[in-house]
This record gives sequence, structure tokens and C-alpha cells, in this order.
Amino acid sequence: MRIPLRSAAVLGMAAACAAALAGCGSTVSDTTSTASRPAAASSQATPAAATFPMTVEAGNGAVTIKAKPARIVSLSPTVTEDLYAVGAGRQVVAVDNDSNYPAGVPKTSLSGLTPNIEAIAKYNPSLVIASQNTGGLAAGLAKLGIPVLIEPAVAGLGAAYAQIEQVGQATGHAAQATSLTASMKRQILASVAKAGSGHQNLSYYWELSANPFYSATSATFIGKVVGLFGLTNVADKADKPADGGYPQLSQEYIVTAKPQVIFLADNEAADGGQTTAIVSKRPGWAGIPAVRDHEVIGLNDDIASRWGPRLPQLVAEIAQAVEASAQPTASPTA
Repeated sequence: MRIPLRSAAVLGMAAACAAALAGCGSTVSDTTSTASRPAAASSQATPAAATFPMTVEAGNGAVTIKAKPARIVSLSPTVTEDLYAVGAGRQVVAVDNDSNYPAGVPKTSLSGLTPNIEAIAKYNPSLVIASQNTGGLAAGLAKLGIPVLIEPAVAGLGAAYAQIEQVGQATGHAAQATSLTASMKRQILASVAKAGSGHQNLSYYWELSANPFYSATSATFIGKVVGLFGLTNVADKADKPADGGYPQLSQEYIVTAKPQVIFLADNEAADGGQTTAIVSKRPGWAGIPAVRDHEVIGLNDDIASRWGPRLPQLVAEIAQAVEASAQPTASPTA
């Protein structure tokens, strides 16, 4: 998936970010004894109250949360979406300057890329959640008694679901998080079943940025999402170990590869403002099957760059493009 940063220059960090993708598994262990838990939860509030204190195994190791956090600061757009989707929105007191969904989130000038510990502490948070531990974030806030969860970019759908459920548990909304991921799984399965998973004869190019052109291979999170439909990724052959799954491609390479579908994840002005009209006017691109057959798909950049609760929408968009482009070469499987 596109690294959630807003300039083409930052894509040079792709290899470093890819390293973070490898360690994204996470689990939650409850420090309350099993015997003290209710056999069945009669309401969502009851299990939340019964599960604290808890220890969360996040990207930065074991983190203990003593009580249900009443003041949460999110330094990740994906985590912000997770928090609101699992029902923890009322606990959120501040989000970073890249968080823009859902509407009305308490957006601030805080940065998840270059976090300012003093500025974060001014919000008196009882929990801070971020996607990367830069600038000594976790250690710095730990000195102030503020727990920090690092929820990094994920490598697959299973890890995305686990991360949402972990955010739910850590904020006292385990039941809502479980319900959410179950719904996401059903929606994604339905989209794949409808469009089919046997489209190996259909090639695609996923554009993260233009000038220079960066793409994502099948080994990345987004590559695995598109891979649910069996499509062939033209960027795979250009990938080198140093690219971390995000190779820079030349125009000549893309034109020669002749992708049958092009997905644009750089529509917004901050991401390059690419459109189907602009793509069709690029030198040599008019002969690419995707351009010729009007299969250039402009995606919602934010949804395409995050791994949260709106994933079913992204999968549905990909499914529509697949259905419009080709027939499967094998019987689809659920």
C-alpha cells in the first residue's frame, strides 16, 4: 500500500517502510485473571470494564494500559479511522495533521512523522497510538507515564483485522471491533466471489506517484489485496531487494509492460493530481491497453493508502474494475 506520506520525495523511504511491514503481527493479553471475567457479556460496557488493566503486544513491545483510556491521541490516519469505527471516537481528544476521516475529527498540528513529545503531552492523553516510533516517541512519553501503542503498516489482511481488534481491546471496545472485522471480511469475500479470483490473464499497474513513477509489487499489502482477484502485477519484474516492494519504474517500462488496468492512487493534489485525462496524454501511453480501453481507475487516495475499516470499499472498487476488464481464466473461489 502507498506509504501514507504526502509527497513523491518521501517515496524514497519505501525500503525503510517495507522493513516495518515485516513485524506487524500483534496480540493482546489480559492481565485480569480468567476466573474474574464474566462468563458472558450482557453489554459492551461490561467486558470493557472487566478487561483492564491489560497488556498489549504492539509494534513497540509489551505495553500495559491500566484503565480504559478516556483521552486518546492518534498520530496515524489509519488508527484514527479504526478508533471511530470501533466506537472509541468520544475518547479521542486529538489527531495528527494527516487524519481527515471521519468528518469532524479533532485535527491538530501534531505530526506522526516528526512527533513533538511536549506538544502531545499538552493534551494530557491517557493513551497515544501511532504507526511509527520515530523521535523516541514511546520512550519519551513513557517517562511521563503515558502509554504508547505503535500500530505499524501491515503486510496482509489478517494483520489489518488483528490491528483493528487490538485497537478495540485497548480502548475498551473489543466487541465492536470484533463485529467490525467480521463485517469487513464478509464484504470483501462477497466482492471477490462476485468478480472472481482467477484473473491471472489480466495485468495491472498500481501508480503511487508520477514523475518519478513509483509502484507497489505483489509482495506489498496493496499487492496482496489486488492479488485476491488473481491479477498479474507488471511491477513485480522490476522489483529489487533495495526497493522493499516499491520500485521506481520508467515510462518506457510501463508502456512496454502494456498493463490492461491502471489504478491511480495519486489523484489528490497533494499526491500529484493525476487523472485519467492526464494519463492518456503521457508520451506513448495512448497505446497501453488500459488507456486505450478506458480502464484507468482513479481511486480515493486516502482509502488506497490506509489499512483500516474502509478496506471493503477499496476491494469493491478493484472488483468493479476487474469485472469490467476481463473474464477469469479459472473458476472463482471464495
